Amino acid sequence: MSQVDVQISGSGAVASSLALALCQQGLRVALSPARPPGDAPDVRAYALNAASRELLLRLRVWDALPADAVTPVYDMRVYGDADDAALGFSAWDQGADALAWIVDAAELDAVLHDALRYAAHLQRSDKSQPAAALHVLAEGKDSTARAARGISFERHSYEQVAIAARLVSDRPHEDIATQWFRSPDVLALLPSDRPRGGASFALVWSLPRARATELAALDDAAFESELAQATQGRCGTLQLAGARASWPLALALAGEVCGPGWVLVGDAAHVVHPLAGQGLNLGLADVATLTAVLAGREAWRELGDERLLRRYARARALPTRLMAGLTDGLLHTFATERPLWRELRNRGLTLVNRAGPVKRWLTARALGH
Repeated sequence: MSQVDVQISGSGAVASSLALALCQQGLRVALSPARPPGDAPDVRAYALNAASRELLLRLRVWDALPADAVTPVYDMRVYGDADDAALGFSAWDQGADALAWIVDAAELDAVLHDALRYAAHLQRSDKSQPAAALHVLAEGKDSTARAARGISFERHSYEQVAIAARLVSDRPHEDIATQWFRSPDVLALLPSDRPRGGASFALVWSLPRARATELAALDDAAFESELAQATQGRCGTLQLAGARASWPLALALAGEVCGPGWVLVGDAAHVVHPLAGQGLNLGLADVATLTAVLAGREAWRELGDERLLRRYARARALPTRLMAGLTDGLLHTFATERPLWRELRNRGLTLVNRAGPVKRWLTARALGH
């Protein structure tokens, strides 16, 4: 294979977005072949913030998504253990178009794949590695290329499992996301227009491993009964609209994110708890930052110059660690079952709901501002 400027190892949304962004700069990019689709349908949904949406707009991907694959979130309601422990966020109060956009994961992957077919300067690489000035590792949390380079990636297991599914309700979602922070689980219902118009939700339910195993063994009717009890009917009567998926949860940060001729992006560099829905947003922020750093390099500087790549590392260090710390802190605060902590966190939700500046700050962080 001929010389390329950038070799990207990976086939997910972060790798595909980066390939498109770098091709727009006129760089010659080699991308790993897309992984074949699995047997089970992808039930995941992404909660994308304003910064991620802006990047996908620049890549001409956003407008190619089917209308029913994107659902704006105009309001968010967060509940604690007690009935009066509640927190509400509104896009109107923030002066934003939306708090987030819920995007069908399979559709985003499909649209990115189609866009890559027409990208100039793109090559599909096989298992052999073409000569490249820069190698980007975007293989996800289980990156073999990262391990082969001896880069540390210490994982701290939460001993939790996330359960994802698509649901339909007898009530419209009204573009409202609802979340429960309780001991010891976190449950989110994200509004979706699939599979039943405006009366569908994407479920993300994080639970202790033993409890998740119990729920996984239930038939659909029994699972729906547990879900009804957990959601207290706030989003109507919920029914499964397909299979359930699950995966273990952990916190992980790479010891180094760059070196001479290589750089990490996305889950290959960091993994956080999904309670804030920021995993892909962090990865797409990596893409935007790395793209800007490479575009702004001096004419004489090579793409793989370590000093250049350190600019990317410095720019991403604080936002990544802040989000990792925020999600980790929230989880540990709400996971404990001690009565005093339970009372404090429930009161905390109510106090934050009454504190306008604090709510605006939290909303701005979620929007990527």
